Amino acid sequence: MSAAFIATFLLFCLQTNPVGAEVAAPQNVTMVTLNTNYTLSWDWDQSAGSHAVTFTTEYVAKFNLKYKKKDPKWLVVCDKTSHHSCDLTHRNLNYLGIYMIRVCANVNGSHSDWVHMEFCPDKNAALGPPSKVNLTLAGSTLDVSIHDPLDSTNTSMKEKIPLLYYHIVYWEGSAHTQASGDQTLTTSANLVTLPDLKSWTSYCVSVQSRYEYYNKSSSFTSPLCMQTAGAIPWWVIFLSFLGSLIFFFTIVLLAIFGFMKIYKTIKTVFYPSNQLPPHLKEYLCDSPASDVPRLLASPDSESELLCDKVIICPVQVLEIHFPPPEALAAPPSGLEPDSSGRHSRQGSSGSGDSGVYSTGGSSGLRQPNSNQSGVSGQSMLSAETSWQGPFDSEQVKMRDMTPGLKRQPLITDEGIVDMCV
Repeated sequence: MSAAFIATFLLFCLQTNPVGAEVAAPQNVTMVTLNTNYTLSWDWDQSAGSHAVTFTTEYVAKFNLKYKKKDPKWLVVCDKTSHHSCDLTHRNLNYLGIYMIRVCANVNGSHSDWVHMEFCPDKNAALGPPSKVNLTLAGSTLDVSIHDPLDSTNTSMKEKIPLLYYHIVYWEGSAHTQASGDQTLTTSANLVTLPDLKSWTSYCVSVQSRYEYYNKSSSFTSPLCMQTAGAIPWWVIFLSFLGSLIFFFTIVLLAIFGFMKIYKTIKTVFYPSNQLPPHLKEYLCDSPASDVPRLLASPDSESELLCDKVIICPVQVLEIHFPPPEALAAPPSGLEPDSSGRHSRQGSSGSGDSGVYSTGGSSGLRQPNSNQSGVSGQSMLSAETSWQGPFDSEQVKMRDMTPGLKRQPLITDEGIVDMCV
């Protein structure tokens, strides 16, 4: 009985003995930091146990461990996570505080031994480079504008590290020609003017954050390059002035040319060169000087009743045909001039009749002879109306159209000679 009791007791003790020592603990526990970003990371041997392993991370302020308490209150950050890291940034740890952090592995309800590490952000946290660096031209030199590193809440790290300063390195050339002869400058200001620079020369700048108390230094920023300026040569000023002058005159000429084209187009549209005749403007427009047409009135309007009818009658133009000079210069056949300038008719009758020939081509008309010289005015009128020739009808029409003209009496003097027109 005693042997069986001892065997049962030993089996019970083996079943109730904690198996924590049988689970492998995490290895290479480190803190990855930058300013106020803290991440705890570790390694674990996969061959030491099952693949279904989880990890638990806790922390406590170190001053709480100094009290004589058996069980200080540890704050859990990551509980049974499968990742090999735990982020403590959101815990807002005091930058000047000291904390104890521990982590263990969990397998099938059993956990490994705790791995502890001490962490002080002010001492152990890495310092980051400036958040931003700008270069501005200041004549023959350069101004360097430095923005402070930022913490996890986008606040300047100078609030946590008042002794933060910057180490500036600048050199002549390009970003890939950095040599041993670089110039350096140390400052805690955020705006720095680089001294002893050459005119019209390209310089590159890189900045580093430093904290001397714990000998912290950040990485350098990416190089920024810019060329300095200096006194502008006279030929550059002259060419700039000449170019601006040509550009200005070109713009003015183009503006004038465009204005003239638009003006001519508007003038052609609104003021055409072909205008209405004055006599049409008088009747079609409100006034002779206006181009606005008169409004048409209705057929029953009073203005149409006041207008008189216009009748257009054709007028026949009298045509006068003059004989050629040869016909006027030579006397008619059968007549011979006598000594007194009269034309005597030659014929079988042998009478002494004499006639006067008109200058209008009516040489065929015969005047009464000398024996009938005493004929009265009525005989003359009848003789006048009895003319025969190609212009008798036209002469009658002219007399009818101009009744106001006085008739000229016929000249019966036999002493009148023919005249040429």
